Amino acid sequence: MAIKIRLARMGKKKKPFYRIVVADSRAPRDGRFIEIVGDYDPKKDPPEVSIKGDRITDWLSKGAAPTETVSNLLKKKGLTVI
Repeated sequence: MAIKIRLARMGKKKKPFYRIVVADSRAPRDGRFIEIVGDYDPKKDPPEVSIKGDRITDWLSKGAAPTETVSNLLKKKGLTVI
């Protein structure tokens, strides 16, 4: 089972915000997930990112792979991604 840390889209039409979730890579984008580890709101100025750093590092140590977008968000918040 491949675990990914990725974005799940929430919100209304034309007003998206995203949850940063840990999910099985076979699950649909907005479907089943294991844990919510943060939020990302690109509509605010500047874009707002809130992350549970301890949970992210725990999942990364267990072998979860972040998507490209999530790894960019983590780098901006100062978390190292291997």
